[in-house]
Amino acid sequence: MGVSEEKNETCGTVCLKYILFTFNFLFWLAGGVVMAVGVWTLVEKSDYISLLPSKTYAVSAYILVLAGAIVMVTGVLGCCATFKEKRRLLRMYFVLLLCIFLLEILAGILAYVYYQQLNEELKQNLRQTMIQKYKQKSYEHITSAVDKLQQEFKCCGSNSSSDWGESIWIRSSDAEGRVVPDSCCKTPTEFCGRRQHPSNIYKVEGGCMSKLEKFILEHLKIIGAVGVGIACVQIIGMVFTCCLYRSLKAEPY
Repeated sequence: MGVSEEKNETCGTVCLKYILFTFNFLFWLAGGVVMAVGVWTLVEKSDYISLLPSKTYAVSAYILVLAGAIVMVTGVLGCCATFKEKRRLLRMYFVLLLCIFLLEILAGILAYVYYQQLNEELKQNLRQTMIQKYKQKSYEHITSAVDKLQQEFKCCGSNSSSDWGESIWIRSSDAEGRVVPDSCCKTPTEFCGRRQHPSNIYKVEGGCMSKLEKFILEHLKIIGAVGVGIACVQIIGMVFTCCLYRSLKAEPY
């Protein structure tokens, strides 16, 4: 190999190192964003997850949290592998990139699949959950989620306030004369649910199903976009890793 070829190889390797280092730094930041989106999805509206019959929504968010954490660790490993020029570290880094890539594609696919079936699931289950489990023993988390849902989205019942007429709790003596839960009221106070006039409760505003569906669909779009978007960026990182790996001399055993 001539001197000029050696210089070109060295120059090319150095360029690849700095490009890959820059990528890893941005990748590390992206990992924090991915993990933050997953945590935000689980924590910000975690109560609503209990109202969904399928666990797909929660699983896709957990996958993002896991992928984000691995991304941040991988970013550090990538920087070490790049500057130490260790082929073994680069191999490990590439495998981790591939695993994260598959995880994030999976999160994106799950979000897309659930996006397609969400409307039907809510139609079939939200109303039954409200009328059968609200204020029932061992379903305190459902009660809390329904109250929060009705207050935050300014709605009452699944499709309308009349849904509460079939509620196990409303029909029992425990309701103490209420026709809707107090959380349906525009200004919640004890026993305000005894009067269902539109000036008192969210009657004309409609039910909660369409509002919850819209909220979850927006989150699913974010989960899907983040998962697939970061996964596509990783392809660039894997290409640069392969190039750097090939430019380095084999390590002696």
